[in-house]
Amino acid sequence: MATDEAFLKGRVDTLFGTNFEQREGRVVPTTADVALKDGAVKIEAAFLYADLAGSAKLSKTCPWTTTAKIIRAFLDCATRLIIKHGGHVRSFDGDRVMGVFMGDSKNSSAANCGREIHWAVRKIIQPAAFKQFKSISDNGIEIRNCSGIDVGEVRAVRSGIRDNNDLIWIGKAASFSAKLSDVRDEGYSTYISSRVYKQLNQTAKCDGNGKSLWLSASFVFAGEGEMVYKSNHWKKP
Repeated sequence: MATDEAFLKGRVDTLFGTNFEQREGRVVPTTADVALKDGAVKIEAAFLYADLAGSAKLSKTCPWTTTAKIIRAFLDCATRLIIKHGGHVRSFDGDRVMGVFMGDSKNSSAANCGREIHWAVRKIIQPAAFKQFKSISDNGIEIRNCSGIDVGEVRAVRSGIRDNNDLIWIGKAASFSAKLSDVRDEGYSTYISSRVYKQLNQTAKCDGNGKSLWLSASFVFAGEGEMVYKSNHWKKP
């Protein structure tokens, strides 16, 4: 495979000169649905990134097998809950998974999913790990997570080369939800944008007594202030 300077410069010129063939998407696209050469699919969707907090500490403190088992358990639970709520898993990145939700209830589905992932971490993964792994119990390690959710217009574009490629997601909803999943605010494990909050149904917004499940907070993204909503209320699946 050619990789010298002249070839790489030529590839960059070719890619910069691409005219995308964009189409409207009615479902969440897969890699095979988007042409590698010039394809782009525009969708309106809610994006959920679920990230396991403190995995660096796990790797430093625990045997690698323990860290691997905990990350696998987290991704297994998160993936199953995303699918349960009608989402489509489209990316894994270390200890993080991305789900894409479409349809009329996409915002409430994603928000409920985030709160259920929080429940799974606190009520299933944490106690099981504390019981089974001495390196967790001896060091008092708390397994936590954060889910970030935003909604908006996003383009799916295929990137890479033949046999080595995947979808990339171009748009604020994808990048902002990923950024929210990086927040580490003790007690709060689900963050949604104001755009998501405004479109929540009543059961996703309030508890059975009509009390809000969400607390507003300010956030800076790409140099601009954003109003977001955070929740420390988990939800049993």
